[in-house]
Amino acid sequence: MATRSTLAATFTIGALARKAGTSPETIRWYERARLMPPPARTGANYRVYAEPALRRLLFIRRARELGFGVDQVRTLAELSEDLRRDCAEVDRMSRAHLEEVERRIADLRRLRRALRRIIGDCRSGSVAECRILHALQPEPAPTVAGAAQARRPRSGPRR
Repeated sequence: MATRSTLAATFTIGALARKAGTSPETIRWYERARLMPPPARTGANYRVYAEPALRRLLFIRRARELGFGVDQVRTLAELSEDLRRDCAEVDRMSRAHLEEVERRIADLRRLRRALRRIIGDCRSGSVAECRILHALQPEPAPTVAGAAQARRPRSGPRR
């Protein structure tokens, strides 16, 4: 439990949230997700945070901005606590994350090309003639007869 002497260098959850540019609910969520250690409590059971909690919160926010997942952030935060530890695991995680980011960028570029093509086909006519809406329509489901033909072997004569 926090005492009056330890409260001098502490923050309430609201103050911590303002300093980090986030919300108290986000901080509570980070605590439930074990990204932040449980805070000290006052006699009235209010959360109180010291400067290390602010540094940890800013670390989490930056890692999330870089796209690291919750489990990755938890691991990175744990690894950051041992300053003498070899950073090979951090490097491995970062490289794997970069590969995933580059894959997503390639996917987004393909998506952009497809959208540009669809939009380029637009002739600004009626909805019935709208090429964009036509491109979004699902392919028709195969009919029962079509499905039966698809299952029938193509070699040999039909009977």
